[in-house]
Amino acid sequence: MQAWLCENPIGVEALNWKELPTPEPKVGEVLIEIQAASLNFPDLLIVQNKYQMKPALPFVPGSEYAGVVRAVGEGVRQLQVGQSVACLSGTGGFGTHTLAPAALCLPLPPGFPPVDAAAFIMIYATSWHALMDRAALKAGETVLILGAAGGVGTAAIQIAKAAGARVIAAASSDEKCALCQSLGADASINYSVHTPQTSLRDEIRRLSGGNGPDVVYDPVGGDFTEAAFRSIAWRGRYLVVGFASGPIPSLPLNLSLLKGASIVGVFWGDFAKREPQANAQMMQTLATMYMKGQIKPVIDQTLPMSELPRAYAIMGSRSVKGKLVMVNRASG
Repeated sequence: MQAWLCENPIGVEALNWKELPTPEPKVGEVLIEIQAASLNFPDLLIVQNKYQMKPALPFVPGSEYAGVVRAVGEGVRQLQVGQSVACLSGTGGFGTHTLAPAALCLPLPPGFPPVDAAAFIMIYATSWHALMDRAALKAGETVLILGAAGGVGTAAIQIAKAAGARVIAAASSDEKCALCQSLGADASINYSVHTPQTSLRDEIRRLSGGNGPDVVYDPVGGDFTEAAFRSIAWRGRYLVVGFASGPIPSLPLNLSLLKGASIVGVFWGDFAKREPQANAQMMQTLATMYMKGQIKPVIDQTLPMSELPRAYAIMGSRSVKGKLVMVNRASG
């Protein structure tokens, strides 16, 4: 097998494409021949030693991937050789093969393309857990989605619309706003032309009919967080999903008091570990929604696995709409 190996987590430039022994699955593991792997923000942080999970060196990055089971370890009953699966295991995806815990593999229905499958679990699981579980989103409510043209943002638009909500999508360019509206967003805000504390608040208020959004989905953090929170409706729920902009914002807690609003943390990874049965049921619901055409990952582009450093550079430019996916061969 071949893989991108991180032997020193100082950045993308230290990754090397290497020939490695193909491993044998141990108890509870499967060997997966990788067809496609998506690039997520944690994949950048982990090779910079900035992610909360710090794998033992050396390691192969690539948290999310899809492929075919080629061997199963002792005790694996739910998966068979030749079966197509998707997996989010945290590492191992940026190569031709990897070992994965069988319990983390999502069996794919026939006709589920590997490119879509590789871009599916993280964004839809995060967005469903945030909107439907943590925020208890109801039909008719208004959702403001920040960073709406990114991977989790585009997933959040689709899930919110499927739930019958009204969606205001905020993104950093007119092109990204147009993408969001093509996915079903009812309105959009190009926040690059607004100042955080004045015109952004005014625009949110205008587009929400003066009431403010019932739910704010924030995977971005940074300068716009306080403005968005100040705009929230009475009994609103502010979903803290991530900090893609870098800075972790601070909020004056009196704002929560004045609006009767909740600040709600979203950590899907720990939810999956602590509540595995609920997570498995959620993933089956999402797979069914995909097969019915209700949700579908937005793929910005696919690149050969050999071009991983270029993919990292594209992601760093913040020009990506949806997801970047690396492929080992032509994958539908």
